[in-house]
Amino acid sequence: MKHPKIPLAQTVIQLCKAKNIQHIVLSPGSRNAPLTIGFTHDPFFKCYSIVDERCAAFFALGIAQQIKHPVAVVCTSGSAVLNYYPAVSEAYYSHIPLVVLSADRPKYLVGIGDGQTINQEDVFKNHIQYSANLKQDLNPEKQNAFAEDLPIIKSIENKIEKYLGLQQSIQHQNETEINKALNTAITTQGPVHINIPFDEPLYQMVDQLSVNPEVIPFSNSEIIEEDYSAFAEIWNNAKRKLVLVGVLQPNSIEQQYLDILAEDESVLVLTETTSNLHHAKFCPSIDKLIGALTEDQLKKLQPEVLLTFGGLIVSKKIKKFLRAHKPKHHWHVAKNGANDTFFVLNKVFKQSINSFFTQFLPLTKAVKSNYNPFWSAQMEIRREKHQDYIATIPFSDFKAFDLILSSIPNQHQLQVGNSSAIRYTQLFDLNPTLEVFCNRGTSGIDGSTSTAIGASVANTKPTVFITGDLSFFYDSNALWNNYIPKNFRIIVINNEGGGIFRILPGHKNTDNFDYYFETKHQLTAKQLSKMYGFEYVKSTTKNDLALALNDFYKASEAPKLLEIFTPSRNNDSILLDYFNYVK
Repeated sequence: MKHPKIPLAQTVIQLCKAKNIQHIVLSPGSRNAPLTIGFTHDPFFKCYSIVDERCAAFFALGIAQQIKHPVAVVCTSGSAVLNYYPAVSEAYYSHIPLVVLSADRPKYLVGIGDGQTINQEDVFKNHIQYSANLKQDLNPEKQNAFAEDLPIIKSIENKIEKYLGLQQSIQHQNETEINKALNTAITTQGPVHINIPFDEPLYQMVDQLSVNPEVIPFSNSEIIEEDYSAFAEIWNNAKRKLVLVGVLQPNSIEQQYLDILAEDESVLVLTETTSNLHHAKFCPSIDKLIGALTEDQLKKLQPEVLLTFGGLIVSKKIKKFLRAHKPKHHWHVAKNGANDTFFVLNKVFKQSINSFFTQFLPLTKAVKSNYNPFWSAQMEIRREKHQDYIATIPFSDFKAFDLILSSIPNQHQLQVGNSSAIRYTQLFDLNPTLEVFCNRGTSGIDGSTSTAIGASVANTKPTVFITGDLSFFYDSNALWNNYIPKNFRIIVINNEGGGIFRILPGHKNTDNFDYYFETKHQLTAKQLSKMYGFEYVKSTTKNDLALALNDFYKASEAPKLLEIFTPSRNNDSILLDYFNYVK
């Protein structure tokens, strides 16, 4: 088997292998050649070649999202590494283990005007769990590269001894840093950056490894020393307890704990599409429940205790409600800390939610209350009103989402783009067999398609990706990808612009608004589909959409893209009227 000649490259590759980091997403370049050579010549690694670094990083993030283990992205020096930043920030806020391996110029070539050279060390410092800035191996043929560490020594023997000692010290420091970075990615489930300087020659290969790096194991034990008695007493004395669940991996909470919460009349559980939690007594579609409530109704909903867990919350309405109607107590459960989203957080249980429930729920008791029965009944009324409203509206974004979400077959993975796509999806009760994902760490439209494709590669279930037109065209390089499964499906809602801006306060239907905010366009995905080998279908009415969906999920020899054209002018009024209608 061939290996790169450079010891530092060998060290990085061997330690990735030791930590079972198998998926490697590479972007073409010269400075990263030693890493590319090593990864691609070792059959242990599953390597992918993605040209666009921004797409590559989100593709890797999609894989890591599914396998919940670090995935590495490898790039050359210069601006290439900066293109990773959107995905790095998403991984940081979504707790996804992404490992950035950036090749760099040697220090003596940085800051002198050399091409493809920027200040790469600590470039992600505000959105990274750990940054490892490695040292370049000593090169006896280029003493200027280590002149500061290797003064001229008359004795040849002393010079060799000094060289070997310095190289051994550098090797030890690099091993320590790489181990620490990779262990951090595993234990924190977050992104890390390893910056790796290489000097030329870059393409030399050897048949035998020259280094055998130390593998430092990681510690992931969960030692909890918490006295829950005072919290249990507060819980047991409260008649209005709200449990709010953010982003969660499917099947991440034991059913027995969900059943205990569901049977307590004083507990109302609000979930989101991205929570992947389902129970007959839970309330999904938060905005459907609390949209357009009066002040008296909001006070009736105001909890005494708010318990939150999972990732970030999509619903703006629940954020506004809880910031204005603060609970007396807000507790959050998360191993990696919490956000004070509602400005009243007073306790963080730094443990897994299953561990918390195992120790906390046995101390609690069901409390007689009208809190859950009342709001559950309200939710049923809103479900009925929801169906009535759907029957009255014309073809629109809302109508399209109703048809799409009810058409997705069982046991599919659903990836949802940001902005309007996820907010519409939140209004519907989804098929509980679906696994739902969305990049809610930073909630950006960049990278949603790339993430969905990466997730489809790592998940054996068929994947459906729903996105808006601006998000789709923004990330269209995602389709420049040789690994897209045949059962991958994209649904583009094309309302000829950023429709969500029509929902927000502003001066609509003006040239300024259309051009600078909504970004009106006449683009279509048809040509992109043809270029990248997708089967393309379009629809412009309710009837032809229903007809298209009948065949859309059937097996095919190529992935499929369905583009749905909806009128842009009335989507906002249809959505805003909905909340008053279902109240």
